[in-house]
Amino acid sequence: MNYVDGYVIPVANAKREAYIKMAQTAAKIFKEECGALAVTETWGDDVPDGKLTSFPMAVKLEKDETVVFSWVVWPSKQVRDEGMKKFMAHPSMQPDAMPEMPFDGKRMIFGGFQVILEA
Repeated sequence: MNYVDGYVIPVANAKREAYIKMAQTAAKIFKEECGALAVTETWGDDVPDGKLTSFPMAVKLEKDETVVFSWVVWPSKQVRDEGMKKFMAHPSMQPDAMPEMPFDGKRMIFGGFQVILEA
C-alpha cells in the first residue's frame, strides 16, 4: 500500500496566495523529481474550535489565520524517505532561494503514515 505524509499548518489569511504559490512549487518538485504520486492542499473552511482538542488548538491558531491540511501520497515509505532527502536538498527549497515562508513552521504538525485502508 501507499505511504502518506500529512501536515497541519497555520497560515495567515493575508498570505494565502503566497502559500498557494509555494505549495504549487513544492508539489511540482514532489511529483516530478521526488517520486510522489499526488499532493493535496486544503484550506480550512469548516474547522471548529474544540473543547479538549481540535485542529485550531493543535496549531495554536491565531486571529486572522486559517488551518491548512495537506498530504503527499508516495508509492512506499522507501520512496518517501529517498524523495524527502531530494526535496530538502532541492535548490528551490534552500533558505536563500525562498522568500519569507508564508506560514509559521514552528506550529506545523507533520508525520508519516502507513495506509491501512483505501476504499
